[in-house]
This record gives sequence, C-alpha cells and structure tokens, in this order.
Amino acid sequence: MTVLAFLGTKGIDSGIFLLVFGLYVLGMIGLSVFISRKQRSGEDFLLGGRSVPLLLMLGTTVATMVGTGSSMGAVGKGYSTGWTGAFYGIGGAIGMLLLAYLFTSARKHRFMTMSEEVSYYYGANKTIKNVVGILTYIASIGWLGAHIMGGAKYLSWIAGLDLLYCKMLITIGFSIYVVVGGYMAVVWTDTIQALILFCGFVLMGYYSLNQIGGSDVLWAVGKEQAQHFFNGSMLPAVSLAVAISVSVLATPSYRQRIYSADSVKTVKKSFLLTGVIYLFFSFFPAIIGMAAYKLNPGLSDPDTAFIYLASDVLPLGIGILVIIAGLSATMSSASSDAIAGVSILLRDLYANGLGRLPEKRNPIFLSRIGIVLTTSLALIFTLFSENIIGYINGMIGIVFSGLFACILLGKFWQRATWQGGLASIIVGSATAITINLHSSWESFWGNSVVPSVVMALLGGIVVSWFTPAQVVTANEALAILEKERKQLE
Repeated sequence: MTVLAFLGTKGIDSGIFLLVFGLYVLGMIGLSVFISRKQRSGEDFLLGGRSVPLLLMLGTTVATMVGTGSSMGAVGKGYSTGWTGAFYGIGGAIGMLLLAYLFTSARKHRFMTMSEEVSYYYGANKTIKNVVGILTYIASIGWLGAHIMGGAKYLSWIAGLDLLYCKMLITIGFSIYVVVGGYMAVVWTDTIQALILFCGFVLMGYYSLNQIGGSDVLWAVGKEQAQHFFNGSMLPAVSLAVAISVSVLATPSYRQRIYSADSVKTVKKSFLLTGVIYLFFSFFPAIIGMAAYKLNPGLSDPDTAFIYLASDVLPLGIGILVIIAGLSATMSSASSDAIAGVSILLRDLYANGLGRLPEKRNPIFLSRIGIVLTTSLALIFTLFSENIIGYINGMIGIVFSGLFACILLGKFWQRATWQGGLASIIVGSATAITINLHSSWESFWGNSVVPSVVMALLGGIVVSWFTPAQVVTANEALAILEKERKQLE
C-alpha cells in the first residue's frame, strides 16, 4: 500500500490498528528499559532524583492534563452539549495556572507526597497526614480507573473486543513500562505522547471542520445544542469547569510534578506554559464533538464520538494517528497517576502501617510491587462505571472537594486547625454524597463540586474557630517532618 493510498483510505482495520498499537507500546517499553539503567534508589524510581528539567516537565505535565477526560470525555460532552465540551479544558487551564502561582513553592521543602505537604500546613499534624494519605491514594486509584476505562473504550470500539478484556490490556500495557522504568520512564514517554497528542487532535479538528462544511455549520450546531442543553442556565457548564479546576489543585499526580522538578522556577514556568497551551487546546474537543454530532446525531454513547470520527470519517492514516493519540492521552495520564499512587502507598501507607520506610536495599522492587497492586485496584474500580464524565464528576465531588478546602484553609488561613481541616474533608464528602443521591439537585448543579466545596470551607472555618489555635510554626513543622523522615529511615 502506498503512502497516499494509506492516507486516503477511510475505515480502520482492527488488525492494522492492533499491529501499530502493539509496536507503539513496545517502543515505550524499550525506552523504559533504557531509562531504568540509571536508577539507583527509591527516590530515583519515584521522583526522578528530583532533577526533571523544564522541557521534560512541560511535556509530562501537558500529557497528564490531556487525559481521558480531555479527549474522550470532553469530546463526548461536546457531542451532547456543544461548546460545553470546552469547559473541561478551560477549568483545567485555570486550575493549572492557579497551581503555578499558589503551590509550586512547595518544591523547596522537598516533600515526597501530598500528605506531607498538607500536614505541614497544619503544624505537621499526624492525623491530617494519615487521613490525607489514605484519601490521596484513593484519588490516585480513582483517576487511574478513569484512564483505564477511557483506553478500554478506544480498544473495544476499534478491535471489537469485550470491554473487560480491553480494560485488562490497557492496564497491562502502561503498567509494564511504568514497572520497568519508574518515574523517568513516565516523564519521557509522556513527553513523546504529548507531541503525538497535539498532532492528532489538531489534525482531527481540521478534518472534522472540513467534513461538516466549515465554521458556519459548526456555529449553527453549537447554537442548537446550547438551546437544548442550557435551557437558560449556565450553571452545569460552570460547575464542570470548577470541578476540573478543583481536581487539578488537589490531584496527587500534579503535586508529584512539583516535588520532582529540579527547581521552583522550573515547575512554575512549566505549569504556566501548560495552562496557556491547555487553554488553547480546550476548544478542540468541543469542535470534534459537535462535528461528530452533525455527521451522526444517533450515537448511543457520546463517549464514542471521538472514536467514531477517527474510525469512520477520517482517512486511514490520520485515523490511526488520532486513535493512537487518544490512547496516548489515557496511557500517559494513567502512568502518572500510577506512579503518584505508589509514592503514597510506600511513603504514607506503608510507613504509617509498619512504622518505617521500605528498606534501602529493595525500594525499587517494592515500588514495582506497589505499581502492580495499585493498577489492579484501579482495574477493579472500573468494573462499576461506564460513563467517563459521570465517573470523574462523582469522584471529584466525593474525594477532592473536601480535600481542596482542607488545603486552601491550611495554607492561607492562619487560624485553621487540624480539626477544622478534618471537618472540611468529612463535610465535603458528605455533601457530595447527599447531592449525588438526589437526582434533581445533581441536575440543577451539574455536579456536586460547587456546593461541596462551599460547605467544606464553612465546616472547616466553624470547627477551627471552636478548637484551640495551632501553635506550631512553619519552621517547626518542617523540622518535625524532617525528624519523622529520619526516624522512619
């Protein structure tokens, strides 16, 4: 088959695609094997020796941002509700810019996990540290599950395999190169995948717009869907943007980027650039989703709109590139959440349970065991949900709303107490669960995040006022954490 014939043929043969995908995964594994030769310690495996430079930091952060929600979920949202698909990316961009300005200074304190950082804000309190450790591990598994689910839908549609088998294949695929190469394998493969992502999505946006007849048709579709969906209310769209912003500010994998950078300047600059790039990118999923709606308004599952265009509308070569880009989005984000989850498992849960850190002679081996355990738990999570955005919205409300309020109060309000921080976590989760149980409330808000964050902040403030003020200074808290680290070692 000539190159021109390859690029000009529509419809993707499952055999051709699986061959290309298999070669792609083997390439990522080969790169991981090469990188793994330089690893000597657990910190090398889990944080890249805290020496990740600007270009690699930018590549891995962009790739992590453009994950399952941004590709499959946001395109599906664009298919169902028009320009609302862009609100996912807008929220992510706002969250990343806020993260750059508010939290990148944490790099100078050499934290290893998010629970250390949050406990620092509360005078190195052990209760907060333990609770946040458990919560962030659950969060990492939850995000990992979302990415497995998204990747499995790609494979199931293209290869015609059962969804469960596809979930297992995706899990095994990214787990191998993470197990072999650790954090630096994630960083390098993410950077390569980020290039594939942007080429794929820009090409798909261009071809999709041409297929429907140009921008005038696109605006007409967007207007029609907006009238149908919003019905006079922008609240669901705004709630989606807020939910994604909150998740970026409270997700462990982004904190992992902060702790692993070679300097505060590097991570701040990379986050600012990522925010700007992601804001530009945010409109592509909406355009792609609306184009899919115009071409085929009868899809039973909006999450498959992305795959429908890639497999049935685009030329063969472009379609394969786009599907690989979509799978890159899910796998790069999944690998980042997997490595963050393992850091939490070993530094927080293992240390809290056994009273010591893993022995220095086998930290890499234990890290690899932790990856297998974490990805297996995430795979189990995916058995109970099929809708990407619904899964993400529910998880953010229950897991992240209270955690975000806890972080915000601890860092920016001196009167916050550890009891108030704990109250924020509890109240945020309780509010989200309550709203999720009432379909009319959930329909009104779009998701539970806005009321959950508000109630979590109020709960934290009230409890803090009625509990003894924190007396441990910031320097004393750092000293306590450093002493604890040495005792564990």
